[in-house]
Amino acid sequence: MNPWGHLRTIGAHLRRRIRPAEPPAAADWSTLVADPQLGSVRLTGRLSTTGRDRLLVAVHGLGGSAESHYLWELAATAVEAGWAVLRLNLRGADRSGEDFYHGGLTADLHAALADDALAAFSDISLVGYSLGGHAALRWATEAGDPRVRAVGAVCPPLDLAAGQRAIDRPGAVLYRGYILRHLREIYREVASRRAVPLPVSKVGRIRSLWEWDDRIVAPRYGFEGAAEYYARASVAPRLDRLRLPALIAATSDDPMVPASTLRTVLADRAAGLEVRWIESGGHVAFPRDLDMGFGGRPGLGHQMLAWLEQMNAGPRGQAC
Repeated sequence: MNPWGHLRTIGAHLRRRIRPAEPPAAADWSTLVADPQLGSVRLTGRLSTTGRDRLLVAVHGLGGSAESHYLWELAATAVEAGWAVLRLNLRGADRSGEDFYHGGLTADLHAALADDALAAFSDISLVGYSLGGHAALRWATEAGDPRVRAVGAVCPPLDLAAGQRAIDRPGAVLYRGYILRHLREIYREVASRRAVPLPVSKVGRIRSLWEWDDRIVAPRYGFEGAAEYYARASVAPRLDRLRLPALIAATSDDPMVPASTLRTVLADRAAGLEVRWIESGGHVAFPRDLDMGFGGRPGLGHQMLAWLEQMNAGPRGQAC
């Protein structure tokens, strides 16, 4: 793999931590999602309003949250352009101890969109990063809120099994450790409130994403194991069911979601699914002068919003 992908990924992460974007003013937001085991689970997020009737729902990646700096950047760009923005925490990502999520758990997106606080918005778009992009695309293959006009996914894994193998390979130890550290934080908070599949003392010994998904995710959500979770939750075999326009922004040098795990899946992609390959990027890390051909200002956020504007300008009820 091109070492520039690693440098761009790590460099963007360090830059965001050292000089983070200023997030737009936002209010606390929460709602409840029905859960067959727990009865209900609280979801939280940060909602920025602009007085306009269009809303962007932004979803973080694995181990991230509504306070991830890449979501701050996108939210600041969107609010400047006149969008309201909900930075959504998938269940437990706020370290509240309510529960923990997985990559195919679209119930959280359905519940968020159905919340009364979002009822006034007539045009909605979803944008997810990494695993959040997978969840957004998975949601777009199901019956859902007709106000949602388009979905954007930034560096999403499409085949969860292939994504797991990429993260668990020896050369990805830095990324794997980062993800597992944050997943353990979420799990410890849940374990302090209710019964969990595995004692916290044993969770600290998990060293692979496969083991996490097999011993933590699978028993919580009724899968026989990690393999069944990947097979049933992955969006890859469902892309031909996309019911609205979707855009994937990916890079050939992504060290966490290698291009090889996407190209085969996308070889016979569904009509209405646009893919933009960026040659000089990393994982959710793109050059500031990025131009994906949608007009408007350069940069990932501006280009994504330009595409969403085009989709919002299309006839209501458009589907693919």
